[in-house]
Amino acid sequence: MSGAADVDELPRASIKRVVKKKLAELLIKDDPSRKDIVIHREALTAFSETARLFIHYLSATANDICKESKRQGINAEDVLKALEEMEFPELLEPLRTSLNAFRKQNASKKSENKTKSADRQRKPEVDLEMQNGNGNHAEDTNEMQDEFGEETKEDEIDDMEEDE
Repeated sequence: MSGAADVDELPRASIKRVVKKKLAELLIKDDPSRKDIVIHREALTAFSETARLFIHYLSATANDICKESKRQGINAEDVLKALEEMEFPELLEPLRTSLNAFRKQNASKKSENKTKSADRQRKPEVDLEMQNGNGNHAEDTNEMQDEFGEETKEDEIDDMEEDE
């Protein structure tokens, strides 16, 4: 396949990994000694196409719910309502659990980023009047840094002040 069909296709490796994991969970319950799982190419294609169709159907239903609410962007609640409307209540609780875990993870990442940002802002700034960019003291070299971090001579600074 090529062109537009490739855009809609789900990654086969991801589909295979998910199917194998689920089948392994089910087979261990039935026959703990069985470890090898073989998925034929046609079966993998069927799983992939089924997943693609389910995603399209769920997306369209969630989009309808979003439009009924007179909004433009689909949110998680629209997807949950779509699952109810499509009569898949067994998927609601696992999805809510995953969604809550995702939200907690994002909240902790945001909190870490805010903390890092605050720490960066609290770092002591170098006294620009006392030190130039080379680590030398400005009074020793008669140089200072302007507001853009460029070195300037004291005479140039005096000229700038007079111009203002």
